[in-house]
Amino acid sequence: MPIINSYKTAATAAVLTAVILGSTACSYSSKDDTPKVNSITPAGTFAGSYYEKNSITDKEGKYWIPLKSAAASIGYRMKDDTSSGGYTKLGYSDVMYMLRPDSSQVFSLGEKITLPDVPIRREGQIYITPNALSKLLQTEVGWNPSTGEINIAAPSDRDVTTNTGAGGAAKPLRIQSVSNVDTGELISYAKKYLGVPYDFGAGPYEETKRFDCSSFTRHVFKKFGVDLPRLAKDQDNIGRRVSRSELEPGDLIFFTVPGRFESDAVPGHVGIYMGDGKFIHTWGDPGVQISELDSGYWSNVILHMQRVL
Repeated sequence: MPIINSYKTAATAAVLTAVILGSTACSYSSKDDTPKVNSITPAGTFAGSYYEKNSITDKEGKYWIPLKSAAASIGYRMKDDTSSGGYTKLGYSDVMYMLRPDSSQVFSLGEKITLPDVPIRREGQIYITPNALSKLLQTEVGWNPSTGEINIAAPSDRDVTTNTGAGGAAKPLRIQSVSNVDTGELISYAKKYLGVPYDFGAGPYEETKRFDCSSFTRHVFKKFGVDLPRLAKDQDNIGRRVSRSELEPGDLIFFTVPGRFESDAVPGHVGIYMGDGKFIHTWGDPGVQISELDSGYWSNVILHMQRVL
């Protein structure tokens, strides 16, 4: 078999599972199309490997592959919103990447970046070039147009203590202490958004007028100078753990969503403690809402309680 002849290397990205989720898994018509589980990139990292039968080559000779099958090969869920102006969203426990067909501007791990090639929609599917996919995922992507073989290096965790900017240099992640914030004002501000609709992987509130759980907590804290990461799993690594008896208004509470992800230890939800056994968060209908912490559903799925520092 020919060796894959082109690689695009970028900074490492976010955590993922190697399990292909059933909702987005590729189908293979013969045993010869089975992904190679031990594919290695030139950098020595393992890669998800599969054979793409629905690739296209445009009149300029540029090679395009369906985004859905590429995402499935490394275990990401994909939600393709075909409504006007809708984002296509990819991720594992949280939405990590968002893009729109016919736009080079995308969100990758909470940062707005520009792709070298603009994704397109054809016959109901989103197509992307391997170079653009590499930039979007911030990892290595290899391809062989003659065989249809695609290798995507497993993106790995960023160091949660650093924030990598566009230049790739690690920068300290500085978070203002909430001790300098009037938590009463913070809770009052959060309550202003009661009823705002929930949307998994919601784009910036200013644009979409919607939140998901972690974009809501980030939006509220940003108002008071506290710049939380975009993803719940990264917010969970900020500050210090506190017990239920230590919990104070303004602390973050992280929850599991049993059976939704490969590991129930992955935070699938986050909210803000208000005091008096209540927390504010957004989840399904009616969107931003207030719930009881010590009784009912949420009391049984608490993972961690975190004081942001």
